[in-house]
Parts: sequence; C-alpha cells; structure tokens
Amino acid sequence: MGFSLVLEPLELAGRLVLAVVLGGIIGIEREVLEKPAGFRTHILVALGAATFTLISLYGFFGTGADPARIASNIVVGIGFIGAGTIWRHPTGVGGLTTAASLWMVAAIGTAAASGFYLVALLATGLAWAVLHLFPRVERWLPRRATGLGVLAVTMADRPGQLGALGTLLGQHKANIESVEMEAARDGKVSLHLGVRLPPHVRREDILMAVADLEGVEAASWTS
Repeated sequence: MGFSLVLEPLELAGRLVLAVVLGGIIGIEREVLEKPAGFRTHILVALGAATFTLISLYGFFGTGADPARIASNIVVGIGFIGAGTIWRHPTGVGGLTTAASLWMVAAIGTAAASGFYLVALLATGLAWAVLHLFPRVERWLPRRATGLGVLAVTMADRPGQLGALGTLLGQHKANIESVEMEAARDGKVSLHLGVRLPPHVRREDILMAVADLEGVEAASWTS
C-alpha cells in the first residue's frame, strides 16, 4: 500500500474519484425513488469517508498514531446522518433502507480509500442489486400479518354507505373486527374500524381505496 513520490498524488486522487463514482451509483437508485437522501448525499458520504480514511492512513504516518481510529469513528459518525433519514408516518416507519445505504456507501468509500478496490467494487455491485433487484423478490416472500389497526373514516350518513365500505374492505381481504360509530353534524358519520390486514396487503393501499370511495370525506389510520 505504499506510494512512490511521483504516483502518490495521482493514486490519492484516483481513490477519491473511485469513492465518488461508487457512491454515486448507489445514490442514483435512491434519487430515482425520491428518497430522503439521494445522489449528492450518497456521493458526499462516500467521499467524506474516503477522505477521513486517507487522512487516517497517511496524514499521521510516522507519528505512532493508530490509523484505525478515524476509520472506526466513521462507522459511529455515519449513524447521525442515517438517523436523519428515518421518519415515522401513520402507517409505519420509513427511511430505514436509505439509512442503511448511507452506512453502506461510507464503507465503500473507506474500502476505496484503503486500496481495497475489489472489495469496494463488489460491495457496490451487491448493494445495487439489493436495492434495485431484491424488491421484486420481496413480493414473493411470505409475510406476517400486519396486525390490527384502527381505521378512522368520516363519510356521508346515507343508506348503503357502511355496506359499501365493508364490501370494499372485503375485496382487499381485510377483516373488520370492531366498529365504533359516532354521529357527526351536517349529515356525516364518524367511524373507527378495527381492521386486520392479511399478508401482502399494505395499509397505504387500503387507505387510498377507502379515500376514493364515493361519500367518504376523510380516512386515516390512527394506530
């Protein structure tokens, strides 16, 4: 891993450029899906990890300092950035995959800067495959039931409206386990339905279908 005096600047630059390219490959996939951290963020994380690694390896060479100290803190530090991409929404938690991809590009940048080119390239290819190809595989994997949730619906108070809602949920194989009804003003009724969803049925899909039902004014998952 040593350098000649002539090639050292070129090889240092090459390692940084490689980190930028590999980080960008992962970032493009996240950018296309409009995730919280996209193309530039992934590049900067990979480049930052590579820069810190080079400083750790060669900036303190000959001083007796442990070259692994900065690299080890990259792993800890990237957690703060990754945590910023995780957010909670009414139907669950989002951003976990993006946080993991940021952690991954930090590792790729560290590998590129350390001269482990094969590891950096293979890790990039595998990470891209997991992000781009594995969602198709996930559709065929068995999933556990999503459990019981409470669906709040405000809709017009007219004959047949509740039956239409029940029919819609039945078409999605969702079971209604409890119903609480509260009369509202202006000819509306407020419902809280205990709904259990089967595997492969997402809460988002149910919510969109209910919201599109004629007579429904508002719909949301409360738990």
